[in-house]
Amino acid sequence: MRDRVPFPGTESQPPCIGSTVLALDHLTGGFKCRLDRLYFSSGKTHLIKHPCKKNLALYLGRQIFLTKDTFESSLIPFSIPTSMQVGTPEVTSAHFAGSVLLLVVNQKVYVYDYEANFWTASTGIQHPVSHVSGDNCCYSGNSFCMDISNSVFAYLRGDQVSQANIYFSNSRGYRFQKYTQERRAELVGTFGGIFSFHSLSQVGLLLVDKQMAMFSYSDHPLNRSFGLPFDYDRALDILIAPGQKGILIFWSEKNLLVSRNSGQLVESVQVREGQRILYNSIVKANITIHSVAANENELAVLTEENNLYYGSLGIQSSSLIKFADQNIWSQEAVLMFTDVGMLEILTPLRDVLFPAFDFQKCRLNIQALLMDPQLQAGVCKVELLQGEFENKMYTIDMNSQLELTALMIPRPGTLPVPLVSVSNPHSLGLQAVICEDGYTYDGNTKHRLNISLKQQHHWGRADPNFTSSIKRPTISTITLDIANKEISCGISPSSVAHSELSACYHGVLDPVALQDNYSYIIERKAYDPNFQGQQAKKDLEVHYPYEKLGCPLLAYYDIPWKPVVELWREGKFQEVVEAEYVLLEMNGLFTYTYSLTAGTAGCSAQPQNWTTITKMAGDTAPFSWDRENYMSCHDPNYHEPLRWPDVPYQILGGQTENKVVFDQRNGIYIFFISIVDPSYSYCRLETTFSVYVYGAFPLSIFPPEITIVLLTAATLLSVWLAYMIPQLLHTEQGLEGNGFWVRLYQRCRKSSSFLSLQAGGLPTGNLKSALARVLMPRKLTQVMGLASQAPHLYPKS
Repeated sequence: MRDRVPFPGTESQPPCIGSTVLALDHLTGGFKCRLDRLYFSSGKTHLIKHPCKKNLALYLGRQIFLTKDTFESSLIPFSIPTSMQVGTPEVTSAHFAGSVLLLVVNQKVYVYDYEANFWTASTGIQHPVSHVSGDNCCYSGNSFCMDISNSVFAYLRGDQVSQANIYFSNSRGYRFQKYTQERRAELVGTFGGIFSFHSLSQVGLLLVDKQMAMFSYSDHPLNRSFGLPFDYDRALDILIAPGQKGILIFWSEKNLLVSRNSGQLVESVQVREGQRILYNSIVKANITIHSVAANENELAVLTEENNLYYGSLGIQSSSLIKFADQNIWSQEAVLMFTDVGMLEILTPLRDVLFPAFDFQKCRLNIQALLMDPQLQAGVCKVELLQGEFENKMYTIDMNSQLELTALMIPRPGTLPVPLVSVSNPHSLGLQAVICEDGYTYDGNTKHRLNISLKQQHHWGRADPNFTSSIKRPTISTITLDIANKEISCGISPSSVAHSELSACYHGVLDPVALQDNYSYIIERKAYDPNFQGQQAKKDLEVHYPYEKLGCPLLAYYDIPWKPVVELWREGKFQEVVEAEYVLLEMNGLFTYTYSLTAGTAGCSAQPQNWTTITKMAGDTAPFSWDRENYMSCHDPNYHEPLRWPDVPYQILGGQTENKVVFDQRNGIYIFFISIVDPSYSYCRLETTFSVYVYGAFPLSIFPPEITIVLLTAATLLSVWLAYMIPQLLHTEQGLEGNGFWVRLYQRCRKSSSFLSLQAGGLPTGNLKSALARVLMPRKLTQVMGLASQAPHLYPKS
């Protein structure tokens, strides 16, 4: 397959791709009443993204903006109805709690339902408050997850901790009640905030005393001691990274700290150049931080000195590297991750003709920037790090044990060390064993990790004073990462229970380029326009419909693959589809098969397949396999004899573990998917999505046996010539032959000199170089691919 756009990083490009949004799509809604325009009291700019609804974000600055499309449309400043009687419309804190936005305005909490466009004031708060805090869990339908999103604290920062008024809500902030905690009256220091650390199943109070701070925890066993103290010479904003991994980011204009265990240990962020540490802390780097952004795996910092810093958030210590200087800072600028490895610097601009603000966007492809050799970022040592537990939530009961597996494929010549961790070791015990599990086509060793998880009480290896209460349900996040990983590994997320993987996440293609009439070539031997598995007569050029499919999912060619299919209704997730479904490549690609046959799938009758269905439907309906004509080979009422048990079984889902097996070919596949189970829904459920298959090396032109024979013969011939040629040169025939080659060389040299003069006086050496550049074949790069946002069914890796 040939690509039509350059591979990112293979040619020079500006670090910032700029654009300005001028659309006015969202200016017609809102209240038809008097409004008070809100403003943010801090001198810095903040941006709060909803961790589950990726297009929803709140910009906090001199103007406040709420967007539902990641600032793709012009916006009027955010306002609150005058009827709310807020007085001074000064915002000091904001938080997304599920489907509502909470704002602290003039020391009171207000709830804005952004779906219903409705404002209301919170009830139950009797004292002034300055901040709200909470977290969000993105597993819809899980009651434990819903409790996380519904839990909110409201408080006034700066009082003595023993006298601070703290309020708690389990209703997303609509109703609050006074929060009490045992032994709080014994605590000494100024109250710096309160947070729900769900990954640790604790509530943490931040205590500040004499320019030092530490956390006090609510439940056994952490309530017996404090977290380790850390520097707190000025008020720090605290950002909880999404994903319930326990990652906290503390920052002010002159400091940046990170905790990977919910505040038990808080460390300074280092500044590096390659493998060399320039500064052990941001304080020593003497920079002024203006904006900070983070996602599950990455951290970015924008400074007033016009510098952009980037780092990864891993299990081990965190560090930043500085990108090249450029004019990117302004007082209103703010950072925002739009995807893994994709960062935007966002600046609102007042429109001269409308009461609205446009948004200037500086888009940065982190993967492309890290390819700059001056950064010495290094190449990630892992080609694939994938756990079967990705994006899943499990429940472990008393005395039960959970067994998980993960796969790691290192880059050739490297041996990275995998690390498995749990966020709450007081609750969940862990045991991991790694072993070799075969080889890839190019000779890389596959490593399989077997992970055993059990309630810490039942391992019998921990002191009872270390473990949490057995009567209290707790939560813990499992993370798979690698030790001492390069900063480029931040583009490829570590395998976490809350992570998701697509080709865009690896930053191998610029989505902007994909939208610009991107196309690719399917070789004629790989597809059939009639969907019968016969080779075509010519190559096929395919225009990739990015506006419909977005970025492809990502699949490794050597691992059997099956998409996870989700059912959505009116933009809301309903459930994961477990019913039977079928796939067909839209362009006729037949370079894939299935892991099960009719026999191994347990069929009692001959199963249907696309060939028989297509012949029955004719040319007018090539994608006509659906619930109305499907017959299950496991149905006792289906009496078609099982004549060919070895044919591939082409139905996925249902009662079998059938998967797609790709041939040794890299490229984009665009699949049509149809739910064929007649008992699942009366609706005809079908859609299209794309997947990029990677990791396959080109097949050898000659069989390995012939290659070995030829190499052996060439080696023996070279040895024989090395012995015989010096012997022959001493004979009469050898001297005559030597004279012939000398005379031929002199004639060629005269011709080269003449050709050099005719070429404009170029020296012979330069001409050789020019000819070498002309004759050298162009290196073809391969397209990696990009994912889909299906309208009703949403397949995922």
